[in-house]
Amino acid sequence: MGLIVQKYGGSSVADAEGMKRVANRIVSAKRDGNQVVVVVSAMGDTTDELIELAKQITPIPSGRELDMLLTAGERISMALLAMAITNLGHEARSFTGSQAGVITTSAHGRARIIDVTPGRIQEALKEGAIAIVAGFQGISQDTKDVTTLGRGGSDTTAVALAAALDADVCEIYTDVDGVFSADPRVVPNARKLKTVTYDEMLELAASGAKVLHLRCVEYARRYDLPIHVRSSFTTNEGTWVVKDHPVGHSLGKGTEMEQAIISGIAHDKSEAKITIVGVPDRTGVAARIFQAIADADINIDMIVQNVSAAATGLTDISFTLPKAEGPDATSILQKLQGEVGFASIQYDDQIGKLSLVGAGMRSHPGVTATFFGALSNAGVNIEMISTSEIRISIICRESDIERGVRAAHTAFELDTDQNEAVIYAGTGL
Repeated sequence: MGLIVQKYGGSSVADAEGMKRVANRIVSAKRDGNQVVVVVSAMGDTTDELIELAKQITPIPSGRELDMLLTAGERISMALLAMAITNLGHEARSFTGSQAGVITTSAHGRARIIDVTPGRIQEALKEGAIAIVAGFQGISQDTKDVTTLGRGGSDTTAVALAAALDADVCEIYTDVDGVFSADPRVVPNARKLKTVTYDEMLELAASGAKVLHLRCVEYARRYDLPIHVRSSFTTNEGTWVVKDHPVGHSLGKGTEMEQAIISGIAHDKSEAKITIVGVPDRTGVAARIFQAIADADINIDMIVQNVSAAATGLTDISFTLPKAEGPDATSILQKLQGEVGFASIQYDDQIGKLSLVGAGMRSHPGVTATFFGALSNAGVNIEMISTSEIRISIICRESDIERGVRAAHTAFELDTDQNEAVIYAGTGL
């Protein structure tokens, strides 16, 4: 008997028919002899609707009460799904995040999981029941208040539970058949990946790919837990996220024993760029600037510092960050201007990030030339460059992003003639 943890997103349980379809799939896994734990998201756009409702009441709702409100969405889903399973003749028990033993920090809206103590889940499984857990939520270790984990929190809940229960696999069900070589909405002939490593998936997620949340992949890598990303609308095999590609893995043209040079191309239009002009080039200035940003809990992505001008001893520093946090960062920097002594701040929210990801690029020195050549031929001007061992990212105009994605996808022979990238419902995220 295996132990499977399944997670279903909002598009999979968007209505009563969706609930019944998911219930049938869960019961099928149970009939195959498995113990089954299910993590479920709120139905459809419920979370967005609850946020909008809160804003109609007050422009700045308290974090505690907003978390209390938002967790209602997953509680509705878990109860309805448990009813649907019971209607099929199998026992199901629903649990909130706190009942499931998900212990978190006290940061409302962006809590992190500290521990999982799934005693009640194990008891339900031992008695032959299917356990249904509300995703996206837990309980603060310090305050004992209900908390939410932020966007993608249900994925993280599922992987954390799977690790705590020593599950055989964590299945993440969505409305596409797996992880693709590019966003299917931008590249209709994108290729479905059979496998992707934790490191590659982390880079893809951090670069804008929305199919898996970054935190859930980090958790899976830490516990070496395989993730199977697949569609809840078909029985097709999806994409396996694992430690290493199996021997003989290939993607694109070449021999069957070659590993793909590039696994995928991700893009992100939600970033902005700040340039600090005329920064004194002396020890400690950059540290002061970025410490102020860090103190405001603002995440920075790419950073470029120009060579200091010999005549003036001044330099420019550019960095990217989430567009939603741009105004706060700009305000913080303006307050530092007198202390640091830089000349001005430039803010640009019309940029996009395009990233090439693949473990195979380690042993292929021509990747950079091919990538930049494809972008040049497509008329994409590069403004910033950042690299890791398995990733190359560039910043360009937002209006050039989709053209650049398609050009790079073709240049690395990732296009497929088959219609693999089907979005069955929702947004394909």
